Amino acid sequence: MSDERKIDAVKNMGSSRTLKELATHLGLSQTTVSRVINNSGSIHRISAATQKRVLAAAAEMNYKASPLARGLRSRRSQTIGVMVPEISGGYSASVLSGIEDVLLLSGFFYFVVSHHHRAELLRDYPTLLLSRAVEGIIAVDSALDVELPVPIVAVSGHRRTSSILNIELDHILAARYALEHLHRLGHHRIAFIQGQSFSSDTQVRWQAIVNVAAELGIAIDPRLVVALEGDDPTLEPGRVAAHKLLATGLPFTAIFAFNDLSAMGAIVALREAGLDVPTQVSVLGFDDVLGASTNNPPLTTVRQPLQEMGRAAATALLQRIRNERSADPLTHDTNSILVLPTFVERKSTAPAP
Repeated sequence: MSDERKIDAVKNMGSSRTLKELATHLGLSQTTVSRVINNSGSIHRISAATQKRVLAAAAEMNYKASPLARGLRSRRSQTIGVMVPEISGGYSASVLSGIEDVLLLSGFFYFVVSHHHRAELLRDYPTLLLSRAVEGIIAVDSALDVELPVPIVAVSGHRRTSSILNIELDHILAARYALEHLHRLGHHRIAFIQGQSFSSDTQVRWQAIVNVAAELGIAIDPRLVVALEGDDPTLEPGRVAAHKLLATGLPFTAIFAFNDLSAMGAIVALREAGLDVPTQVSVLGFDDVLGASTNNPPLTTVRQPLQEMGRAAATALLQRIRNERSADPLTHDTNSILVLPTFVERKSTAPAP
């Protein structure tokens, strides 16, 4: 029977073949076939003609290498773990989208766990992921206080250790974009909505705001500073925070919110109080999540490149897993990659009344 007829017969069986069957069909050793399939034929001086023959037969016979077997042989699982506060249409989902872009192209699988900032889950999830043989972990807005035997990349992480690589936003530049915009519009009485105490960026972002406000001569009235409470991933925490600001009875012409969801919630609260946005009060957000551009009014915001941060995290983690050195020009030290914000002006800010 000719090679072509043999292959046709195998194809008609309707199932993928094993490495042993492929090697027997080709009259080659399993080692030779395995090396070609795993892209190491040239390293082992297997002729180009043989490599071409092996790959052609593998395609015709519907041969598929077993990821599990390959992982066991190489002690690699091709899997990483991703920890997020929650999965929604906002911050976490955008970062996950960027992570997925890189991992799908790299042939890696990933597990996602959400912890809602619960201390016991933050403590237990790393061990759980390690039990699934992950080769590394990406922690998105997730405070990790443990040393792990695998590489870790933290998106919006600020902990300085040799074992964690942080993907950080330039918060000073972000604060400058926002406050200079409001300052140019004549806003001097600005109210602020801070992030929750458990958010990785809360303290860093607030300190940046304080520093830039001092440079611009903007006085921050502590009575016009409120913090988000709870981990509800909706507009409600921002609505509640804005009502607290209104309850002070103190005048303000603008609100700078910790994120877009809280800014949108603040707009709801202002409307409930009979105030127009932006003619009476301007509102400025942070992140530029999906929905910011279609909000009513469309939200002026500091754009945090969330998908790019996810892609950078996944790329950096794979480099660490493979023991590669990063050539990324954004790396400013061995344990941090700095990413830059941009500013998006829409319809939720206007000159101070």
